[in-house]
Parts: sequence; C-alpha cells; structure tokens
Amino acid sequence: MPAIQSQQSSRPAVSVVTAAVAAAFAFGAAVAHAAPPTKIGKGEGQVDIVAWPGYIERGDTDKNYDWVTDFEKKSGCKVKVKTAGTSDEMVALMNEGGFDLVTASGDASLRLIAGKRVQEVNTKLIPSFRNVDPRLQTARWHHVDGKHYGTPYQWGYNVLAYNTNAFKQAPKSWKVVFEEMTLDDGKSNKGRVQAFDGPIYIADAALYLKATKPALGIKDPYELNEDQYKAALDLLRQQRKLVSRYWHDAMVQIDDFKNEGVVASSSWGFQVNLLQGEKQPIASVVPVEGATGWADTTMLHVNAKHPNCAYMWMEHSLNPKLQGDLAAWFGSVPAVPAACKGNKLLGDTGCATNGANEFDRISFWRTPVAKCSDPKGCVPYYRWVSDYIAILGGR
Repeated sequence: MPAIQSQQSSRPAVSVVTAAVAAAFAFGAAVAHAAPPTKIGKGEGQVDIVAWPGYIERGDTDKNYDWVTDFEKKSGCKVKVKTAGTSDEMVALMNEGGFDLVTASGDASLRLIAGKRVQEVNTKLIPSFRNVDPRLQTARWHHVDGKHYGTPYQWGYNVLAYNTNAFKQAPKSWKVVFEEMTLDDGKSNKGRVQAFDGPIYIADAALYLKATKPALGIKDPYELNEDQYKAALDLLRQQRKLVSRYWHDAMVQIDDFKNEGVVASSSWGFQVNLLQGEKQPIASVVPVEGATGWADTTMLHVNAKHPNCAYMWMEHSLNPKLQGDLAAWFGSVPAVPAACKGNKLLGDTGCATNGANEFDRISFWRTPVAKCSDPKGCVPYYRWVSDYIAILGGR
C-alpha cells in the first residue's frame, strides 16, 4: 500500500482541554428533531464541511487523491472544508453553526444528536446507503430512536504497536502498556510506553479490565458504573508511572518510536504503516482483549444553509472509488465493502491490511452517557474528561 507511505495528516486525538464541551449535554428520554426532507432540490452552489485532516482531498498534496473536483463539476456545489483537530473541536464548531456537514467520530456524534446540532437524514434520498456495510447502517453511535443521523464514512481501530527488537514474539495482551514488566530485551517497560491522551482512552483501560478482572462485571467499556469506573481510573494512575508521553500527534509518535526509545503503545495503522515504510522494526497486533476503535459518520447540521448540496455530497461520499481512495490515503477501512476490490490505490488486500477482518473485536468509540443499560446509571463523559485531565497531571 504505497499510498499510506505518502505524507498526509494524521488522525487527531480527542482533546483533554475542553471539558466544557463535554459537560454541555445530557440525554433525555428521547431526542426530538424536525422531520427530514422528502426530496432534493437544486444545489445551492456550495457545501461547508467540518472534517478530520485528510478526509476531504482535492489532489493538492497528491493528484492521485482527489474526490472533490469531480463532485464539484457534476453537482455545481463548491466544497469548502474546515479541518478540526479533535472531536471536542468538531462539537464546538457545530454548536457555533455555519456548517452543513461534519465527519464525526463516535465520541462526538451522540453529543451532537443529544444537543440537537444535527438532523435526521432521509436515507431514501441517498441511494448508495443500501451499499453501506450492514453492521454500520444502524450503528448505535449515529442511529438513535430508530432514526438515522448521518451516513457512515470510514472506520478503523486502535492497535498495539510494538518494537520487534524489544519483543521476540508479538505481545498478546495490553498488559505491556498497563503494568510494569521486564521485556524480552531484558529492560523494563517503564518510561518506554505511551498512552492516548484523550479521555476516551478510559475505555481502553475498561476493556483490559473486562478481560483480566471479570469480577468487576464490565460488559461495555463505555457504560461503567461507579466501581468499574474507579477500577479503570486506578489502572490508569498505575499506568501513569510507566508512560513517557501521552500522544495526540501521530507524527510525533512516529518520531518517538524512531528516536525516543518507545517500544509499545496504542496507535493507529497509519503510524505503523509509515514506520514500516521506513524499514523501522515496528509491527502491530490486536491483543486478546480486543481493541477500541473509531467509526466516523457524515452528519447534517440542523440549520444547514446548503442542505441540497449536503445530500448530494453524502451520496457522493459513498461511491466505491471515493471510499477506496480514502481508505488507501488514510489507512482506514471503507464503510462500503465494494470499495475493497478493484481499487487501484487501495489494492485488493488493502482492506485486510487496514483491519477489515477485525470488526467484531472492536469496541467502537461512543460518548459515555448517564442513561445506559444499567438501571442505576453510568458515569457520563464530562467526568471522564475532568478525571483524565487529573490523571495526566499526576493526580
């Protein structure tokens, strides 16, 4: 997959400095929104999109990666993009308004729905929706109360990246980043591991505890009662003594693996592919406990100024060529399975390389909310944010 080795923007981490954004919502019994449109009118000439860096390409960095120019010619809708560095920033921008669409991850999408910042979409006006992976069509991070609040875009997972000189065999468990131990090279892992710097990483600790401490009764890493949540925080405080850096910039993490002695960390396929492209001794694995991951949804602002162009873009975003090209560019997995075959840039093995076969082992990012499957309730996201900030500060 040579495309992965080209220079591109990394997928940003979740910010830990915007707790106010996380605290500004709560789920009620139901989410009320206006009915979606029943037809698409003439394009308004423009569509404004908030997106992760690298998600909306027009060939400026590499002419092979351009899924905007053709759309603009056919639709008459000029695409304007505002990149956002974190999920919290996306939520803030959508709260401010002035945008039509956002490519929201699961730790933002439920906040946008609950906050009534996005509207229900009529999938009958998006013919290609039927080609979306059935596992994504009604995913709980964008499908609420029987209503669709967007169209799936891409997905991926958080792997355990490791240095093959420090590990004679692939590590089987996330234990290597959570607990102090001596590695195969005879050295301690203390000061040689990293962790993700977003509060959603609490779910990674919960997922590990789900497998290693079954007495806690964790069923869903995003639905934690007080005891389960405390156990996850205790594990993360223990991990704090081992971590050399909490990463949020993929390019910095790449440099840390190359030059700063990092030997194990949660990571993305993007970093691993780039490091392997540079012949670095880096590999990755999904440990026995499974992994967390992200699945992004293109969502329509409740007050979109260009809804017709927005619907045209959502349809365009699901065509197999765009899906395959984007997966090759970003190191992700297409939301449309047909994109996995016959794409020149992705190649017929690209989806497997990017993790397409790991779907069932992934606990996809989802905003933790107080109202959950536990009748007693769960710890909501605003507490995840404030408590994780405290952990990063050594408290």
